[in-house]
Amino acid sequence: MFRTALLILSGNAAAALLLLVRNLLVARLIPVADYGIAATFAIAMAVVEMMSQLGLQQQIVQAKDGEGQRFQAALQGFQVLRGVVAGVALFVLAGPLADFLNIPQAAWAYRVMALVPVLNALTHFDIHRLNRSMVFWPVILTGAMPALLSLIALWPLVIFYGDYKVMLYAIIVQAMMTAVTSHFVAQRPYRLILDRAIMVQSLRFGWPLLVNGILLFGVFQGDKLIVGRELGIETLAIFAMGFTLTLTPTLVMAKSVQSFFLPQLSAVDRKTDTGRVQLQFLAMVIMQISLVMGILLVIAVFLLGGPLVQSLLGPKYLPLVPLLVPLAIMQALRVAKTGSAVVALACGHTSNMMQANLIRIATLPLAWYAVSQGANVPIVIAIAIAGEAMGYVLSLVLVAHKPGVFLRPMRAPILFSAIFLGCAVWTSFYEYLSSGMAGGLLLLLLVVAFAFMKETRQYITIRHNRL
Repeated sequence: MFRTALLILSGNAAAALLLLVRNLLVARLIPVADYGIAATFAIAMAVVEMMSQLGLQQQIVQAKDGEGQRFQAALQGFQVLRGVVAGVALFVLAGPLADFLNIPQAAWAYRVMALVPVLNALTHFDIHRLNRSMVFWPVILTGAMPALLSLIALWPLVIFYGDYKVMLYAIIVQAMMTAVTSHFVAQRPYRLILDRAIMVQSLRFGWPLLVNGILLFGVFQGDKLIVGRELGIETLAIFAMGFTLTLTPTLVMAKSVQSFFLPQLSAVDRKTDTGRVQLQFLAMVIMQISLVMGILLVIAVFLLGGPLVQSLLGPKYLPLVPLLVPLAIMQALRVAKTGSAVVALACGHTSNMMQANLIRIATLPLAWYAVSQGANVPIVIAIAIAGEAMGYVLSLVLVAHKPGVFLRPMRAPILFSAIFLGCAVWTSFYEYLSSGMAGGLLLLLLVVAFAFMKETRQYITIRHNRL
């Protein structure tokens, strides 16, 4: 089981690392303002994805009939329909979005990007179906290979263009090769059907995820929209790079946790006493591991973030250094929410994530008002941290209500994790300790928090004894 977990984590990390290297190279090789425009491509894609996110990939893992060939073909057909609609939407919205961000010259690039959701929709769902049997290498390869080819494509693109078009065409290469790779590693033939009954079932399963996708747009892109529109494209470039450096490991951890634990949780029979006990145990494990991952992210950024920016990006990105730890704290709270989100998803309560993100979204108008009154980027991040913290608390309340997880074992881990985050903020702003001593203090707090995670230590022991 640990080998499987390591495979998932290393595979997701490899794909994310390749894309991170790609983004760092683009930022290093093109002007800051051009990277600011390139950063808006993620916003453009997110606009489309938020309007069409139905969780079809998760549905084929979670659904009882997910192994059925007709069910898979119907989901693939619905996915293609969704992708075409999303592509048309992006094409239509290209002009207004470019005008909103005060970069009308980039409208044509957004129209070209309308190809990306269509290409992504052609992905073979066999890579997700195989997760039900704990077979993960097809989905890992489908993530890593396109990322590698997108990175390789940078060399000729920089020679030919040397501006934001480098990122545009690298993204298209990645989307194209994702579809190709998924078909290459699939076991079943690729079939498309449109089944009205399954589409209705998917909509019933996915409408909370659709709403949550809209909320996630605000979570991941709302601050960037505010910064880009009110503070300028060059400030957006700095802020977006900080987001990339801290969000990339967050997404790796969240995706790995979901891939590893969702099949285990979904297989639990919650109608029996034994099943309910098992669900409680696994819920504690995943929620505690999510906390640990967030803490590890903050420690890594605290120790390595500044030197990484200076060595890889050069002096033009030095204003980013003091923003890294606050951004890491914000992302740590987000990855901490992954645990309760996966537990709720495995039990079919897809609205939990949506509700937990509502609080984070509610802070965006406050951030916009603050910036309009002269506030800077650190104030935007502070408001975001407050929103993520309140969202995490709500996610715990929701998972306690449905599916009814008992939260008392989480009290001590949460308390010491909160102390850890407070110390991280303090030591990053007030240099009373050397970086080595401050890092040692943070590691000590991590050890103390982990000491109270009894379920996680039992889970590790059980899995180790089975090897």
